[in-house]
Amino acid sequence: MKSSNVIAHFCIFFACVFWGLMAPFGKDAMLHGFTGLDMVTFRVVGAMILFWLASFFVKKEKVPRKHILLFAGAAVFGLVTNQCCYTIGLSITSPINSSIVTTSMPIFAMILAAIILKEPLTVKKIFGVVIGCIGAVILILTSATAGSAKVGDIRGDLLCMLAQLSFALYLTLFSGLIKRYSVFTVNKWMFTYATILVLPFTFSHVKSVDYSLISLKTFMETFFVVFFGTFLSYILMMVGQKNLRPTVVSIYNYVQPIVAVVVSVLTGLGILKLSHALAIILIFLGIYLVTTSRSRDQRNFSLQKH
Repeated sequence: MKSSNVIAHFCIFFACVFWGLMAPFGKDAMLHGFTGLDMVTFRVVGAMILFWLASFFVKKEKVPRKHILLFAGAAVFGLVTNQCCYTIGLSITSPINSSIVTTSMPIFAMILAAIILKEPLTVKKIFGVVIGCIGAVILILTSATAGSAKVGDIRGDLLCMLAQLSFALYLTLFSGLIKRYSVFTVNKWMFTYATILVLPFTFSHVKSVDYSLISLKTFMETFFVVFFGTFLSYILMMVGQKNLRPTVVSIYNYVQPIVAVVVSVLTGLGILKLSHALAIILIFLGIYLVTTSRSRDQRNFSLQKH
């Protein structure tokens, strides 16, 4: 295995570990002083500042004005809708449910790719979507009868699911633009637009927080969400994506809920029920079937070889 591929595997693995830890840490911070709106603001503004600072230490890229404007559209789907829905959803539901729902993104990506990019739908893909949807339905129905911060809440689950749909739409519509520039160029512009769109609606709320009442633990958890769960994870994921096939990257989605479930149960922030375990198995099976089904490019390549 090439050294670049080894590094890429490590990058993807740790990005998913950080995202998995972000669910219980972020949930705990939002139980002890901060709200979902506060956390969204900290994430977009904090990451914007960090990416602009980092951009001064890397090779500068010239970006045409039309592409700078396109980053605004990418920010709407890839950051604003995605992070607002996920963070607010996490504040309502359990960290276990939120992490399980995030694994549905490859299924949404497959459906949108079929509609927008005309990717072929195979029997294997369709079966995978059906299996994954059954798992999601079990999770949502369990939450609908619970309404507990530890077991889950259907409103939070649906918001987290909408976040995955938004991110899948972002990947489908803007993949060419994202691959054209470095991780720092892409993210400094996307987080800048996200800040412009989010801050006018959340600033007064963030300003009204009595920070003297917030514990050091909550500040440290928030720092983890901003630095490791947002800034560093976005860098690691994009570095990995440049060297690994999408199917390989998708498999690492399994790491995120496993980490979140273990930490949530150990810290008492979540309860693992039999229905959760069944939902995890079905969603993972659905994702496996979808991501291992050959894409249009792979099928064309196979036909050319023969």
